[in-house]
Amino acid sequence: METSSPRMTAGTREAPVNCSPAVAANAEGEEIEVLESTDVLPMAPEDMSNKRSNSFRRAILQGSRQLKGCSLRDEDGLGLSQRLVRHVAYETLPREVDRKWYFDSYTYCPPPLLILAITIAEVAVFMYYGFQLDRLVLQVSSPSFLKSPLPYHPQLRAQAWRYLSYSFMHTGIEHLSLNMAMQLLVGVPLEMVHGALRIGLVYVCGVLAGSLAVSVTDMTAPVVGSSGGVYALVSAHLANVVMNWSGMKCQFKLFRMAMALVCMSVEFGRAVWLRFYPPAFPPCPNPSFVAHLGGVVVGLTLGVVVLQNYEQRLQEQSLFWIFFCVYTLFVLCAVFWNIFAYSLLDVRLPPPP
Repeated sequence: METSSPRMTAGTREAPVNCSPAVAANAEGEEIEVLESTDVLPMAPEDMSNKRSNSFRRAILQGSRQLKGCSLRDEDGLGLSQRLVRHVAYETLPREVDRKWYFDSYTYCPPPLLILAITIAEVAVFMYYGFQLDRLVLQVSSPSFLKSPLPYHPQLRAQAWRYLSYSFMHTGIEHLSLNMAMQLLVGVPLEMVHGALRIGLVYVCGVLAGSLAVSVTDMTAPVVGSSGGVYALVSAHLANVVMNWSGMKCQFKLFRMAMALVCMSVEFGRAVWLRFYPPAFPPCPNPSFVAHLGGVVVGLTLGVVVLQNYEQRLQEQSLFWIFFCVYTLFVLCAVFWNIFAYSLLDVRLPPPP
């Protein structure tokens, strides 16, 4: 009499066709054990990237028990660059699964050069005008400060590039130092995790929203400084930390958040003081502080969505499209405001620089 035996495959076991549910369940359990014990792992689900490493797939298969028992922080014998990547992962990502994936996949290619390039350009522009104006502190008090083609000026609002180029010029070394510190300490780690495209999107949207907000609410004031883009990044990061407070495992997170808020408050308070301080040139007021608020609004809306889920594509997030459409509507309304409102309201503008 012939006896049938279950078919065997490499790394898997299939239960007999005519067997009891208990035997089938036992065979299925043995199959899972074999899969977890081998080096050849199945492909990730469709919503996961095919670039995920074997260690990440193993973590997904074995569940949260392994993730809790062997966190990324417990790994030793790492080089300097690996420790830096691990530090950045704990600074910006709230889930251990995402930290493992990021640690296993990050290769410094491409390197985080966007924020560094912007910072270097800002320092170069500042040094150029510092030597030209012979002034490093409170450059705004120099008669030739606003004669540059970079700052936004209400009389020159038809020159569209000024709505972005103003971010490369600062009122003095104290202004540049605070913005540069926040930009590097927050922007570079975020770029390492989320990439230059996402961080550049948040930064540029913050810069553009800052100048447009000034043109709508503080119509007679010029604008300089990268605070719109910097505040968009910092406020988005801080909001992400608060929303995922229990999952964020960065050291001294409360102290770091307090220090970031202190730096933002000092820089914002300085901008408010400078705006209402008697101007060096009475016909033209000092630069506005409203750009800071525009950057914060962008960070708390569009920026939070961009940073909230670093693995999911932006085009797959409905909330991203909602905020992006609202932002686009604001830009269009601000453009029409700049075209028609100044003449309709008969605003008395300062003379061009």
